[in-house]
Amino acid sequence: MQLKRTKLFNEVGERDWGKRRIIGGNTTNLLELNNVKYEWAYRMYRAMMGNFWIPEEIALGDDARQYATLTEHEKQSFNKIISFLIFLDSIQTHNLPNINEYITAPEVNLCLTVHAFQEAVHSQSYGYILDSVVSADIRDSIYNEWRNDKHLLERNQFITDRYEQFIQDPSDENLVRTVMANFILEGVYFYSGFSFFFALGRQGKMLGTVSEIKYIQRDELTHLALFRHIFDEIARENPHLVTPGLIEELRAMMKQAVEHEIEWGQYVTDGHISGLTNDLIDQYIKYLANLRLKSLDMAPLYPDVQEHPMRWVDQIAAMNSTKTDFFEQKVTNYTKSANLKWDEL
Repeated sequence: MQLKRTKLFNEVGERDWGKRRIIGGNTTNLLELNNVKYEWAYRMYRAMMGNFWIPEEIALGDDARQYATLTEHEKQSFNKIISFLIFLDSIQTHNLPNINEYITAPEVNLCLTVHAFQEAVHSQSYGYILDSVVSADIRDSIYNEWRNDKHLLERNQFITDRYEQFIQDPSDENLVRTVMANFILEGVYFYSGFSFFFALGRQGKMLGTVSEIKYIQRDELTHLALFRHIFDEIARENPHLVTPGLIEELRAMMKQAVEHEIEWGQYVTDGHISGLTNDLIDQYIKYLANLRLKSLDMAPLYPDVQEHPMRWVDQIAAMNSTKTDFFEQKVTNYTKSANLKWDEL
């Protein structure tokens, strides 16, 4: 089924929330936040707004001094991974509105709008890191890294092609594929990149940059939950669409993504980063894939990988001991310092 873009205003749209659908619905497109169907979306919107932060609030003076003392392998990994993260956040900022145009639940539209804004803040964060930590020449080379590294160009093009498929053919099946591609990007690609910075933080290095990454990862947790909910609602409302054949195709997408991410992670670290051996990278990416598939009620790809191989990553990623219950919204400290757990999303 071909999907139709939502109108800016649909005068014959339904206001009855009971008739609302996440795709293919007849929405007025007005934001009536006291008349919502998907309560999780409004709660998520409030949680996302509560996570607001400003990159420049984190001091990076020590990082600027420490960067010069990093090993050549650490500098190379830093530069290439930052370059890839810049790409991921840039493409998310641009592509999320393409998805949003076909979502017919205004409360979900609201979440996707904040999601795009947060990805822009992440890009601001990377720009701030590069302005503060490296020289202008190195900064420019990082932004141009994909021009000089075919591995990075291939990664960028692989992801872009998945999104372009939906833009060129906005069918309901391609939307599901795009939702899965977003879920993989948010839940595997970002986390793989973050683990490098946490490995540096574990050694007491580049702690300002690590703090920036912590805030970014906290945002990504809600983004991951958002696309899980969107997938679940599409599947629930359109059981004919999410067929066993499509499920296997989505699992195959995850498998291909895992293979690419393992190859990339091992390439950029080259076995020279403390705490990130080739074997650990392999196991960590497969562990993440299993975790993400389980959250979508799909069978794991790697049943032999059940234990978290790098628990220290989660320990370093934790903002502090404060917990935010996503569904209950019980915040016991300033929200900016709160830490969202995957099992609460």
